[in-house]
Amino acid sequence: MSLYAVTNPATGETVKAYPTATDEQIHAAVATADAAFRAWNRTALADRVKLLGRVAELYTERRDELAAIVTREMGKPVFQAQIEVDIVASIYRYYAENGPSFLEDEELEVAAGGTAIVRKDGLGVLLGIMPWNFPYYQVARFAAPNLMNGNTILLKHAPQCPESALAVEQIFRDAGAPEGAYLNLFATNGQVADIIADPRVQGVSLTGSERAGSAVAEIAGRNLKKVVLELGGSDPFLVLDSADLDQAATHALLGRFGNTGQACNAAKRIIVADAVYDLFVEKFVSAVTSMKVGDPTEADTFMGPLSSTAALDGLAAQVDDAVAKGATVLTGGGRLDQPGAWFQPTVLAGVTEDMRAFSEELFGPVAVLYRVSSEDEAVELANNSVYGLGAVIQSTDPAKAAEIADRLETGMVYINEAPGSAAELPFGGIKRSGVGRELGKYGMDEFVNRKLIRTAK
Repeated sequence: MSLYAVTNPATGETVKAYPTATDEQIHAAVATADAAFRAWNRTALADRVKLLGRVAELYTERRDELAAIVTREMGKPVFQAQIEVDIVASIYRYYAENGPSFLEDEELEVAAGGTAIVRKDGLGVLLGIMPWNFPYYQVARFAAPNLMNGNTILLKHAPQCPESALAVEQIFRDAGAPEGAYLNLFATNGQVADIIADPRVQGVSLTGSERAGSAVAEIAGRNLKKVVLELGGSDPFLVLDSADLDQAATHALLGRFGNTGQACNAAKRIIVADAVYDLFVEKFVSAVTSMKVGDPTEADTFMGPLSSTAALDGLAAQVDDAVAKGATVLTGGGRLDQPGAWFQPTVLAGVTEDMRAFSEELFGPVAVLYRVSSEDEAVELANNSVYGLGAVIQSTDPAKAAEIADRLETGMVYINEAPGSAAELPFGGIKRSGVGRELGKYGMDEFVNRKLIRTAK
């Protein structure tokens, strides 16, 4: 059985398998990327801008084709897949338009006289290890800024996304990228370890599980390589007593059940003020039960299957554990009785610290509701997590929302909107949610050599 295969989670059918790379192919790819870096890092910024601009155009031109691929690979509803492609195009355009200014020399004041500047250069070959939940977006936020920096990219995608991995590589080829600037690798975990250890590879960026991040960070640390890690999350969604409850329920629905709940920054723990709890729950559960769950190829489907039967089994075990220990199921609670990886949209209440659902990330369509008696209790519960990726606050009191935002132990806070992402906004977390930032100007700064050039008086 091949490691890389397209298995449609809506039906359970394996569509196509792809062979993994040989060690010789891996060695050749690293050598090609290293050779390409020598030229690409000296390429004029105007040429880098042209490449990224053309990549953005190709994503837009191939929008429907690309969306259909990820719907087939991991079950994303097609309209959400199309939105993902749109976001990706915006990321490449953003770095094409803003990358040159982010790379401008920085002049320093020198006490002894003379001049000093800091110049940003590419580091070299970088390895990206990307997940299945956003097959195009995750790649874009790593590849776009780093190609603008002058780095070259080796990309190891999730085993269940080989078709989208090849489609991305083809876009770069068709956009005119130099040979070796962006290379897809159907690599094994053992080969990934060897790539990280290779002295020609200067850094690694991983988006994935906490377990995978720990393993990659260990290898990278042993070989003194820079890492960026975007890992799990159990993001709180705070509904204060001053919230607009209709808006809050809508944002909670989008934030928890978009992409079938399979997002690191999804609104996984919904923490509601006692004064508005009952009314919010009524509105939220009504919205959840009104979602269209079904064929992800249909334009009006909001929620499709989970990405795989393995993901289904894991989520079901977490929910079963909570229910067995006394949690209340407000809607859903189990698998859908049909072929494929289907789970009911579920809302749980009464989750306590002895349940797996309290401390573990629920990567699927399960929302956990908590009732709190004060803002202090809300903040304490929100911060009671090993994760620290993002958070949402719903409140019509701007000063109160800003005060609560300052107290949250996360890398991102969104006020009065669903959790999201945009090309210009930095993305990343603290604690066990990872290290480093992607997107915005901060995404340009992770893998660069900030070279000091000092000229004496």
